[in-house]
Amino acid sequence: MPSFRTTLLAAGLLASIPLAGAAQSRANLVPPVDTDEEKGWSGKGELGVVASKGNTESASFVGKLDLDYSDARRKFAFGAWGQYSSSEGVESARRHGTYATAGIRRDARSYYYGSLRSERDSYGTYEYQWTAAAGYGHELVGTDSQRLFVEAGPGYRFAKNQGVQLHHNEAIARAHVDWRWKLSATATLTNSFLLEAGSDNTFARNLFGLQVAMGKGLAMKAGLETRYNSRVDPGVATTDQLTTVNLVYNFR
Repeated sequence: MPSFRTTLLAAGLLASIPLAGAAQSRANLVPPVDTDEEKGWSGKGELGVVASKGNTESASFVGKLDLDYSDARRKFAFGAWGQYSSSEGVESARRHGTYATAGIRRDARSYYYGSLRSERDSYGTYEYQWTAAAGYGHELVGTDSQRLFVEAGPGYRFAKNQGVQLHHNEAIARAHVDWRWKLSATATLTNSFLLEAGSDNTFARNLFGLQVAMGKGLAMKAGLETRYNSRVDPGVATTDQLTTVNLVYNFR
C-alpha cells in the first residue's frame, strides 16, 4: 500500500532524522547532558479507558507498562501493553504484547544489544508475531533538550496466520529509532519507530506522543500509533491507526 511510505515512514524516520540534524547543530552550542550510565531503575505506566452506556454501549481500554535500567556497563528495557475494544457487547479488538532488550555498553554512547518482542492479535491477519534480534545501538544526539537513539541488526521472526496452521518463519532486518524532545519543563514530544523487514512480511510501528506533566509523577499523554503489515488477508487493511489520550505515572 503506497500510503505506508508516505504516512508511516514520514511520521517515523522523517520526524526523527531531520530533527536530529537540527538537534545535532544545537549540540554544538549546548553541552551534552550527563549520560544515563548511572540512572538505575525507572519506568512509567499508562492507562486510557473510554466507556459509554445508554443509546450506545461501547468500551475501550489501552494499558502500557515500561521499565528500564541503566548503569556504566549495561542497559535493559522491559515492557508490556494491551488494547481492548467492544461495541454493543461485541468484542472488536483484543491485542497485547511484550518486549525485552538487553545491552552491553561499548562506550558512553554506543552498545551491543539483543531484543525479544511478541504480540498476539485476535482479529488481525497474524495470530502472533514473535521476533528475536541482535545488533548495534548508538546515541546520535544527547543534549539538554533532545536525545536520539538508533538500533540496527539482523533477527528472526516466527508468525502464524489467524485460525489456521499456516506459519511464516523467516530472517528479518530490524531497525529502531527512538527520539525525545523536551519542549519545556512540562512538555515532551516522543517518537519511536520500529521496522522488522522480511521477504514474506514487513512489519512497522510508529508511536508519536505529546506528554504534559500535571504534577509529581503524573502526566497526560496524547498519542498516535500507526501499525503496518505489508502482507495481509484479502479485505484487511495493511495500515491501522490508534489515537489515545492516557494518564501516565512516572516512577523511579
